Amino acid sequence: MGGPRDTAVAVLLRPDTERSLVIEVFGLSLPAFPVAVVAAIVLALAITAIAAFSFRMVGKRRSWARVLVKLIRVPFRMTVLIGALWLAVAGYLDVPEAWEATVGFVFRALFIGSATWLLCALLYYAEEITANKYRIDVRDNRVARRVRTQLRMLRRIGVVIIIICAIGTVLLSIPGAATVGASLFASAGLLSVVAGLAAQSTLANIFAGMQLAFNNALRVDDVVIVEGEWGKIEEITLTYIVVHIWDDRRMVLPSTYFTTTPFQNWTRHNSELLGQIDFDLDWRVNPAAMRDELNRVVAQTDLWDGRAVVLQVTDAVGGFVRVRVLVTAQDAPTLFDLRCFVRENLIDWVNAENPDALPLNRVEVRQQPETPPVRPSSYSRKPARPVIEAPGLFSGDEGGKERAQHFTESITVQDWEDAPETLPAPR
Repeated sequence: MGGPRDTAVAVLLRPDTERSLVIEVFGLSLPAFPVAVVAAIVLALAITAIAAFSFRMVGKRRSWARVLVKLIRVPFRMTVLIGALWLAVAGYLDVPEAWEATVGFVFRALFIGSATWLLCALLYYAEEITANKYRIDVRDNRVARRVRTQLRMLRRIGVVIIIICAIGTVLLSIPGAATVGASLFASAGLLSVVAGLAAQSTLANIFAGMQLAFNNALRVDDVVIVEGEWGKIEEITLTYIVVHIWDDRRMVLPSTYFTTTPFQNWTRHNSELLGQIDFDLDWRVNPAAMRDELNRVVAQTDLWDGRAVVLQVTDAVGGFVRVRVLVTAQDAPTLFDLRCFVRENLIDWVNAENPDALPLNRVEVRQQPETPPVRPSSYSRKPARPVIEAPGLFSGDEGGKERAQHFTESITVQDWEDAPETLPAPR
């Protein structure tokens, strides 16, 4: 197949001549394409070997070089190899003209894919190097966790953008795709409205994930209470968040859950926590002695951070006394173990030193005196109780009788002939 080159690489190689099917190497005439392929592979291996050797030499003194080699070694080799083979194919492969565009598209897509892989690996490298400057294995790691969460979110956004651009570039490089793309862009307004309505929930989750990552409301390794479960934030993505429950279960929640539903964040400002242990004991408990035992117990363990230890009687109603113990620890897992440790030791102390304080349920039982049964023949009726007459409103005393007479006496009927002159005569 001959003719001018229609690809950028081919134009640079042979702007005015046809492909050469034979090439001379050390005076020998050899087929051009196999020689070009071998030369491309050798060139790619040489470039990758030189780069690997250089970075290994630097990596002996710099840790960043070792991390870079580890992350980009494979995608870099693939990109260089595909690029070299593309040059060989574009310059020396003789294919029918109908297949020329297809072959060029395949190598172009492979090269774009490998380059996308390399760029994503570089983003991972940038995240890794920056995150290593912020340690999370220290006591107060709030800033480190916030930075790591934001770096992870930025890396994921960058990966999405790179992949979208790569896919768009591959699609636009399809022969005849420019005309189709122009017609699609002409109706972009309608398509954007339809796509926005169809992906409304997805877009809401994406924006919610970005909001959580950058407003410092939620970070990786934060201890939270969601849906009544205690766990740790394991992963924050653009659309969902993974919570590692204490019993190794994983709860996956959409990002919008944390922007629309209240939740508890135990490590929002710091990781130190205050926990309580409640005891329902008998009224004969000795709070002072129990407080001394509590101080002795927490002083013997490294779980207690030394900030606060309190024992108080918070309630004393009914048959029990409520004794509340407050202790502090450096983080939530340590606090859980400390509460269990204190509870076990105080239970042992109550059983051994103050058994009267064990909770009891007091029940009062009264035994009625035994009386001989009464036979029907000896049954005698008790005399009736005297009736007590109490004065009423209209009876019982003189005032009541007077009120009764006032309300119940007969009404005198007067004749008009005997009526006073001041009254008008009937009509």
